[in-house]
Amino acid sequence: MGFLSTVPATERTDAHPDHDHYVSTTVYGSALAAEEIPRFEMAEEEMPARLAARFVHDELLMDGNPALNLASFVTTYMEEEAEKLMVDNLSKNFIDVEEYPALGEIESRCVNMIARLFNAPLHDKDSEALGVSTIGSSEAIILSVLAAKKRWQNARRAAGKSTEHPNIVMNAAVQVCWEKAARYLEVDEKYWYCRPGQYLADPKEIIDLVDENTILVCGILGSTYTGGYEDIAKMSDLLEERNKKLGTDVWIHVDAASGGFVAPFVRPDLLWDFRVPRVCSINASGHKYGLAYAGVGWAVWRNTDFLPREILFTVNYLGSPQVSFTLNFSKSAVQVIGQYYQFLRLGKAGYRAIMTNLQKTADYLAEQVVRIADGNMFELMCAMEGQGLPLVAWRIKANKHYDEFAIARHLRSRGWIVPAYTMAPHAEQIKLLRVVVREDFSRHRCEVFVRDLKDAVDFLDKTPSEIIQHLAKAHKDNAKQQAHRSAKVTHHHENKSLQAKHGKTHGVC
Repeated sequence: MGFLSTVPATERTDAHPDHDHYVSTTVYGSALAAEEIPRFEMAEEEMPARLAARFVHDELLMDGNPALNLASFVTTYMEEEAEKLMVDNLSKNFIDVEEYPALGEIESRCVNMIARLFNAPLHDKDSEALGVSTIGSSEAIILSVLAAKKRWQNARRAAGKSTEHPNIVMNAAVQVCWEKAARYLEVDEKYWYCRPGQYLADPKEIIDLVDENTILVCGILGSTYTGGYEDIAKMSDLLEERNKKLGTDVWIHVDAASGGFVAPFVRPDLLWDFRVPRVCSINASGHKYGLAYAGVGWAVWRNTDFLPREILFTVNYLGSPQVSFTLNFSKSAVQVIGQYYQFLRLGKAGYRAIMTNLQKTADYLAEQVVRIADGNMFELMCAMEGQGLPLVAWRIKANKHYDEFAIARHLRSRGWIVPAYTMAPHAEQIKLLRVVVREDFSRHRCEVFVRDLKDAVDFLDKTPSEIIQHLAKAHKDNAKQQAHRSAKVTHHHENKSLQAKHGKTHGVC
């Protein structure tokens, strides 16, 4: 059966040369495909869902491949079952435990599991550790610093002493969120500085920085620079002596953002957690080696003494009284759900198997790196065999006409995102490369990377120094332009940060 169709006159179609006279069945045949996509202001009209999705997809093609991003500690792989659970719960607001009580129960279970994993003292009926989920370790650290500051202020006021100039004692190699916490909460920073050959804080030297205004000492379980673990137990012993000498009551917070879900399974006998007497709080990133997607961290306190009541809020906004200690209110529930899935799915045996495999892969990669050019090219900057995080950090020891940044640039041409960076302040003359071994960085993928690393070295060896210098200059000029654009929104009088003082900020994570 045929349908009668109209054929408009040529004059009519020529007078209106647009897409209204037909319907395109392709994304790129539509009128919108030939128009500029709004960048700074919303368009007046809507567009079809299929087109909007495709245009956003096309924008994201400019991103790197997460699986080849060896710079980040953040999880890039979860099982399909976990992803489906997360998608099914995208519309739930995590804070609304009155309407979604199962979410509150799941968070509580996760906190309990983590507190026990970190050996919280729960030996008698009066023992009670506390914990909370956060957006990541940055929020967890800011909350921990806030709690420590309030506790210190209360003790100082009770003693009739000044509450001005509180400080945190920490390694200058801390992650940048520590500097954020100090600046946002108006706490002075007292740094222990590394030196060539010594990148983890010397326990005695760092504890000697403690004074009556110190609210907290930061110990690092997994340096972002070299992956090493600081000696938390030794720091605790020395801090006990320091407190007796000064008449203070200073405690240690352990930044276990990366190591919190590694050390318990690879080095279970290492004393770094609540088994250490002077550890009052710990943060860990569920979205790093906790194996959940980005957006979940955890903060745990030894007991209620370390959370002053005046920083806790009881709200009756969504139907029932709730005690809140967060920097935000509404947030998605899916990250905590993903974390709980991993705890149920893997158990301790599963985490142990994965972390052991990651360490084996890291050890293999380290062996291959140092073998390049018959062992004359690179030297390791990290501890292996489970003595630190499953990562490999190395530097050039040979006399070459190119540096680590040139290697990183060439690897990027193969799709690999490998950071080249300088060491923390006072050792910034040292350059290094680093590969983070994550769950989806399999032995086979590692072998492909080693092949490409060798090819990069061979290529650069044969490339004239003039070309390498030209590429390096172009890269630096581009970085300067980006920095100049960023400087337009910063305060030019800022002079307290590590970058302002030393021209060097914190390590990549």
